Amino acid sequence: MPESLQGRHRQRHKIMSVPQRNITAEQADALEHAPGRERENLEGWIPQLATDEEIRASLEKAFDYRGDVSITLKSGEKIEGYIFDRRTGTSLSDSLVRLYPKGGDQKISILYADIAALAFTGKDTAAGKSW
Repeated sequence: MPESLQGRHRQRHKIMSVPQRNITAEQADALEHAPGRERENLEGWIPQLATDEEIRASLEKAFDYRGDVSITLKSGEKIEGYIFDRRTGTSLSDSLVRLYPKGGDQKISILYADIAALAFTGKDTAAGKSW
């Protein structure tokens, strides 16, 4: 390795290693035991869907939710089921959620742009559990 690169390599390595040296056992334990993520209780929540960002954020939470949700389409149709996938695009028209409808056996895709309302209606099966 050329000498100019060796110096840069050594310097970069040294900078990366410094935070890991000269720490106490208590400090090491603090690094090892980071606090877990707080789970929101979404059961029964009906989010406001006034802006594109609110729609995206609410559907992202619905994807993480381990229970059924009710989606009301702009056409007035209501669909209840479990969201198992979402695909986000650059606009609501090219973003969608995929769900298993309650009482059905076929997967349904719904564009974000077609959603008028969302409600977290089913029991969150992961609530109160730690893995």
